[in-house]
Amino acid sequence: MRYDLEITLEEAALGCEKEISVKKLDRCETCEGSGAEHGSQMRTCSTCGGRGQVLMARGIFSIAQTCPNCKGVGRILERPCKSCRGEGRQERTSKIKLRIPAGVDGGSRLRSSGNGEAGIRGGPPGDLYVMLHLKAHEIFQRDGDDLLCEVPVSFVQATLGAEIEVPTLEGRAMIKIPAGTQSHSTFRVKGKGVKKLQDHGQGDLHVRVQVEVPTRLNHEQKAKLQEFAALCDEDVNPISKSFFEKAKSLFR
Repeated sequence: MRYDLEITLEEAALGCEKEISVKKLDRCETCEGSGAEHGSQMRTCSTCGGRGQVLMARGIFSIAQTCPNCKGVGRILERPCKSCRGEGRQERTSKIKLRIPAGVDGGSRLRSSGNGEAGIRGGPPGDLYVMLHLKAHEIFQRDGDDLLCEVPVSFVQATLGAEIEVPTLEGRAMIKIPAGTQSHSTFRVKGKGVKKLQDHGQGDLHVRVQVEVPTRLNHEQKAKLQEFAALCDEDVNPISKSFFEKAKSLFR
């Protein structure tokens, strides 16, 4: 059987236990999976003589096919169980506990041995395969064992440098951004990503800063910025200076 399960990034990264409800064919409790009423016996199928197959003539050829009377079993129930009509199993909802190992990713498949559908007339049960799907996260994006997040920083913090607080899956961490940090600069926080599924260790967290431009300034704040702008020369903004030097010919 296949079951699709959606889990959060935290559950996939750190591991968890989940309980799922599965509607499936389980062993009939009335006949205990035998398919027969209590006291009833099995008799040899008269159609196939107990072989489970019959020969069908096709011109000059004879083809062996599953016996339509006993369905290949070779024996027939004298009195089929009334609860399951001789099949030995009934549809029922079962609750199954699953252990999700730390480090799984979307598309991973977990096997729960013996938790598939019961076999016909006491046959062994199949397995349950759980397909994992990850819910989208509000802050983090996943890239293998690494995580990526964008953190806004103020114009002043980016200009003068600062120590800022960033989120991780296990709490908070502090990183230092140097003076003159540009928007979209990325900083690595080692060991704060996702646990490695097949190995020891943990991935990294990559923090991409986004410099936030001030909005809704009042009159005094605008005046201060204009004073600052008047004090700046080309050396304050080297990226702009380099760009416009390259683009001189295009402005003619």
